[in-house]
Amino acid sequence: MHLAVEGIGYLVGTWRGEGRGLYPTIDSFAYAEELTFSHPDPRKPVLTYSQRTWNPLTSLPMHSESGFWRPKLDGSLEVVLAQSTGLVEVQKGTFDADHKVICLKSDLVGNASKVKDITRVFNLVDGELSYVVEMATALTGLQPHLKAVLRKV
Repeated sequence: MHLAVEGIGYLVGTWRGEGRGLYPTIDSFAYAEELTFSHPDPRKPVLTYSQRTWNPLTSLPMHSESGFWRPKLDGSLEVVLAQSTGLVEVQKGTFDADHKVICLKSDLVGNASKVKDITRVFNLVDGELSYVVEMATALTGLQPHLKAVLRKV
């Protein structure tokens, strides 16, 4: 594993679980989710990332995204994502390798007429990876949008 990746190396693998979505402008909803992180080239400080969600009652797909996570030795992190909706994100933030906490904030949200800002906070506690996504639009400030708890499979 590349030295810069070691601080978030615990993410490597496949995680599954369930989440809940809400926002002032939509009805709340439940979803099932799978995240996969891989580290295909130990010479490079990058993880590949893919995410997919589906309706837990019907198994119909709901959302997907993929991209790259680029940790640095100083504890900073850059994430580049493309979503199935056409939205793209560049997020920057930090990771705390000891406490297994990752905090990200959008530096760029592209191809999105309504979404203006996105934050993501990941925590690993007792083998469970949880996250909270907050979102701001042209009409609303930064507010909780998604939260989930996942376990490595």
